[in-house]
Amino acid sequence: MAKKLLFSFEVKPGMVIAEDLYNPAGQLVLPAGFVLDEATISKLEYYTILEVPVDDSPASIPMAKPVETAHLDNDNYSDRLKNSVEFKQFRADYEVSISHLANILNEASTTGKPIDTESIYKDAEHLINSSKNTIHIFDFIHNLRNYDDIIATHCQNVALISNILGQWLGVTGDDLKVLTTAGLLHDIGKLTIPQQILNKPGRLSDEEYALMRDHVKRGYQLLKEQPIDIRIKEVCLLHHERCDGSGYPFHAEASRITPFAKIVAIADVYDAMTARRSYRGALCPFDVIQMFDEEGLNKYDPHYIMTFLNRITSSYLHNNVRLNDGREGEIVMINPMCLYRPMVRVGSEFIDLLKNPNLKIEAIL
Repeated sequence: MAKKLLFSFEVKPGMVIAEDLYNPAGQLVLPAGFVLDEATISKLEYYTILEVPVDDSPASIPMAKPVETAHLDNDNYSDRLKNSVEFKQFRADYEVSISHLANILNEASTTGKPIDTESIYKDAEHLINSSKNTIHIFDFIHNLRNYDDIIATHCQNVALISNILGQWLGVTGDDLKVLTTAGLLHDIGKLTIPQQILNKPGRLSDEEYALMRDHVKRGYQLLKEQPIDIRIKEVCLLHHERCDGSGYPFHAEASRITPFAKIVAIADVYDAMTARRSYRGALCPFDVIQMFDEEGLNKYDPHYIMTFLNRITSSYLHNNVRLNDGREGEIVMINPMCLYRPMVRVGSEFIDLLKNPNLKIEAIL
C-alpha cells in the first residue's frame, strides 16, 4: 500500500486510511483500511489529528460518489482497537506469554524447579515495548479480559500495570525489571490453593477465606530458596498489606511495607476488580477508580495512588461509555476535582457528571 501524508483539511470522502491513526494521547482513532466519509472527516479536528496517512495507490483514489462506510459514532473505540493490526499482534504475543508464564509458575510450584526470571521478564518487556506508550498498554489490557488461566493472566496484567506505574513514579533500569518480575510472580502461592476455592461462585466460608489469604505465605515459601532478588520475595509476601494496617498477613503499616509491594498492591487490586470472575462480572473501571479515590489515601501510599489515578483516568479519554440512565456517549474531559465523574458528550449535549450526582458511568463500551 502506497502511503501519502495529507493535512486533515486536505482529505476527502472515499480516501482510505493507510495505517492505524492515533490521537496525540496514543489512542486509536481509525484503523488501517477505514474509508473516510464526511462525518468522520469532520471529527478529525475534534481528535486533534493534524496529518492523515492515506492510501495513494490508484485503486484507492475516491470516486465522485463517496463510498458508504460505517459512521464513526457507531464504531466505538474498543471495536476500532480490536480491529487494528497492532492489537491483533499484541493479542497473539500476549497469549504466547501467558502460556509460557503458566508453565513456569506450575513447574516452580509443583517441582521447585528454578524460575527462569529472565525469560518471563523478556516476554513482559516485549509486550510493553510493542505498544506506542504506557496509556496504550491499558487500552490493550481493557480489551483482553477473557482468558481461562486466571492466575497467569492476572500475574501478567499486574506485571504490565506495575511496570507502567513504576515508570510513572520514576523507577528505571534494573529496579524496573525487578518490579515487573515481582508482578509476574506475586500470586504464585495461589497455585497451591484448591481450584474449587479459587473459582467458587459463592461467598467463601471462614475456613476457605483463611486458606485463600494464606497464598501470600505459601508463595513466599515457594520463592524463599529461589535464586532471585529478595524484593520479589517481599512483594509476594506483602502485596496484600495496606498502609493503614488493615491488610494481611501481618497487618503491617506503611513504614513496614516495601515500595515495590505498595506498587504491586495497587496494580493487583485494579486488575482483579476490573476483570470478570466466576462469581461476578467485571466492575466498571470508574467504580474501581471511585473506590480508590474514596479510601485509597488511607490504604495505599498517597503519592503512588494519586499518580496512578491521575494517569489511569486519562487512558479512558475519548472512550465510549454507557451511563446508568441507558444513554451512551463519549468521555471528553477528565474532572481533576473528581476523577470518576468526567464530562461526557451525548450527541450534542455535554454532561458534567460532577454536577449530575444521580448519573454515573455504568460501563465502558
